[in-house]
Amino acid sequence: MRIGYLECFSGISGDMLLGALVDAGVPFDVLAETAAALDVGARPEMRKVSRGGLAAVKVDVLTPENRDQGSGIRDQGSGEGHGHDHAHQEHAGEGHAHEDHAQEIHSHDHAHEHDSHLHHTHEAQHGHEHEHEHAAPAQHSHEDEHAAHSHEHVAHRSLSTILSIIQAAPIKDSVKLRASQAFQLLGEAEAAIHSIPIEKVHFHEVGAVDTIVDIVCAAAGCEALGVDRWMASPLNVGSGTVKCEHGTLPVPAPATLALLGDAPVYAAGSPMERVTPTGAALLRMLDVGYGVLPAMRVQARGYGAGGRDTPGEPNLLRLLVGEAQEEAEGAEAIAVIETVVDDATPQLLAYVSEQLMEAGAWDVYRTPVQMKKGRTGVQITVLSSPRLLPALRDLLLRETTTIGLRWRMENKVALAREFVEVETAWGKVKMKVARWPSGEVANASPEYEMCRNLARQHGVPLKRVMQEAMRAYAKPDRTSNEKGNENRNENRKTDGPEKGR
Repeated sequence: MRIGYLECFSGISGDMLLGALVDAGVPFDVLAETAAALDVGARPEMRKVSRGGLAAVKVDVLTPENRDQGSGIRDQGSGEGHGHDHAHQEHAGEGHAHEDHAQEIHSHDHAHEHDSHLHHTHEAQHGHEHEHEHAAPAQHSHEDEHAAHSHEHVAHRSLSTILSIIQAAPIKDSVKLRASQAFQLLGEAEAAIHSIPIEKVHFHEVGAVDTIVDIVCAAAGCEALGVDRWMASPLNVGSGTVKCEHGTLPVPAPATLALLGDAPVYAAGSPMERVTPTGAALLRMLDVGYGVLPAMRVQARGYGAGGRDTPGEPNLLRLLVGEAQEEAEGAEAIAVIETVVDDATPQLLAYVSEQLMEAGAWDVYRTPVQMKKGRTGVQITVLSSPRLLPALRDLLLRETTTIGLRWRMENKVALAREFVEVETAWGKVKMKVARWPSGEVANASPEYEMCRNLARQHGVPLKRVMQEAMRAYAKPDRTSNEKGNENRNENRKTDGPEKGR
């Protein structure tokens, strides 16, 4: 299985993902040809940059509106060439009525100059802040500490129009499907945030063009990479606040938060927005799973740069691509829970062990340990299925005198097991037989409970019953009738303690 792993230690945005894809080996022509196929008057541009002293690739989308500023985008590297984009609620009648601010819906992509998307690009606290004034019904005036930008609100695209553009493009159906899904997710997020029907969400012409290229090119690049499964680290969403027309909002932006759902997030580094709505939509589009770096043989790596070079905090997205390391046959996850107590009676510990086994633990064992200050204690170790971890953890905290415990996830391998019934002088005994994948017997042993019952019933030593069962199993002349009574299940695991060993 080919895995793509995104390390989002500085967040993720559309241009960061495009840069990482190109740096990992996706031909830039794939992005250029995809953008040309969309026929929306925009093209991607690639350049090599340095972020925190590390070489990376920066991809910008040039539209007719920002093409004249291309040299600024190329040379500054701090992301101060801005694309202002708007998502608007559809208004009745011609044009927009800006007298009533509550009637207009702006959704903001507050990337720390990661990319220009559907929304205004705002700097988080400690960066540049935009204050918006509605000067005339057909125009916004945007002021920030760097420059004054203005553009007319003359063209907007609905979600259905954007999806039609994607469907009409001469690109792979699989790319169309992924890109359309990402836009659908963006539209649903905006509609939910503003409590409006999704068909009422409209995107400003410039922002829509920029984002169409970002998302569709990302879908095409991921397709070209040939990844079977996408994974990501927990997401550094950033911190601070952003000022916009609707007031001061905390990072992450509402659209980003809605798109991320239950993805693991945290905030680190200087205050700025690090995950953009488009970045969040791309993660959803790729059906990313979250977790630590899986076992894999890395075959390619790529660094995608954000707009700003933040000293001491490389503004990068790292992509690792490789083949998953094959797990041993029969391997499965196992939860290991441990705690140490020095003030519990032997009776209490025995009772707790019984409770744990009845609750589904595979095994429970107790080990004498020497604790601090010379005290003798007992370490309780519980082996179980990962799904039982919360219940068994709570049981330990409730039933023992401990005030803390630890757990970890490990892998275990178990041989296939089957049950064979043999005849002894005192009755039938089941033998548990373990086999190698080849089918060869690796081990065989009589079931303890059955041997114990026969020993008590007939007044014979337990060891004699067990020895007789072993001899019966080893007899080369076991009849076909006896073999026909074998209760086999090659993949069956017992519920006994040995399962977790």
